[in-house]
Amino acid sequence: FLDADVVTTNGSEVSRETIDYIRRASEIRSVVVLTDPDAPGKRIRDLLDQYIPGLLHAFIPKEKAIKHHKVGVAESSKDVILEALGHLIPSSSHPDSTIASDDLYELRLLGQENSTRLRHQVELELHLGHTNGKSLLKRCKALGLTRQDLEDAING
Repeated sequence: FLDADVVTTNGSEVSRETIDYIRRASEIRSVVVLTDPDAPGKRIRDLLDQYIPGLLHAFIPKEKAIKHHKVGVAESSKDVILEALGHLIPSSSHPDSTIASDDLYELRLLGQENSTRLRHQVELELHLGHTNGKSLLKRCKALGLTRQDLEDAING
């Protein structure tokens, strides 16, 4: 249902050849990373980010990627995948970003009792994928989000 080239990594052990291929492709066109919403998927995403600048990321919420006790992109519906692809996040910071970890703390998204629950709400509202405090800050900076954007997401 997509007109796109797809590169599979065949698990979390991404080969040097696959990384080189994706790097070459990223030099001539945009590359979107869409991995399973689990620990190996995060490892693949982090590894590709380490070696390839300028990637775009799409995230599927884990609860929308479960079927028959399996978690993954293949278990997601067409609509869920298209929604994720409609909310891409660059791997590098937006030049105008002013959000800081102090903002996350003051908004109770970091270091407080309900932080995990509030982050999950923001993740779903802003299509950020699963985060901890550090990755939330990185994704907010990549999108150039403001404190007001986070407040709006918290207040639904």
